Amino acid sequence: MSRVVVGVSGSLASLAALRAGAREARLGGRELVAVLAWSPPEGEGMFARFPDRAWAQLWEAEAAETLGRAFEEALGGDPAGVPQVRRRVLRGDPGRTLRAVAGLPDDLLVIGVRPGRRHGGKVGRELRAHAVCPVLAVPGPVLPGAWLRRLRRATAADFTADPAGGGAGRRTGGGAGPGALGGPGGRPRGGADLRRGPGAGSPS
Repeated sequence: MSRVVVGVSGSLASLAALRAGAREARLGGRELVAVLAWSPPEGEGMFARFPDRAWAQLWEAEAAETLGRAFEEALGGDPAGVPQVRRRVLRGDPGRTLRAVAGLPDDLLVIGVRPGRRHGGKVGRELRAHAVCPVLAVPGPVLPGAWLRRLRRATAADFTADPAGGGAGRRTGGGAGPGALGGPGGRPRGGADLRRGPGAGSPS
């Protein structure tokens, strides 16, 4: 069975990629493999000098929680109609890890990219140059300018719970909340094939 491999980080763009990957897997009857690559926050070089197994286990568990939340936020859990779903939490560089998992020519590798960054930054450029399978780049949602301005002015108090009411702290603006940016049933705006390959379009 061919596979759709999706790089997940928990970002809005990666949630869009997960939704697109699930759709591709469902339509093509393919296995969906969601991959979250993680590294110690201090870097592998520093960790090698001061190894701490408990510290590494803590960050691996956090990575697994992030992947689980991504499925809930993007799809409401495991997607229906997909023959097989696998979640993989792997330690390593994101680009190299994704290339190692999506190592067959008939795989499809799906990544999320920031709006306006068609090739996905450093990781996207690496995959474009070295992946052996087609790569689909899915743009994340575009935040309205007003939201961006409010987020830049936000303080920690804007994200704390209200002890009296039990709800969210003071809001930075009205209108649609963050939930409008993506969630179960949301759809990305489309994607761009970064490499020519079986079933892939021409790169831009």
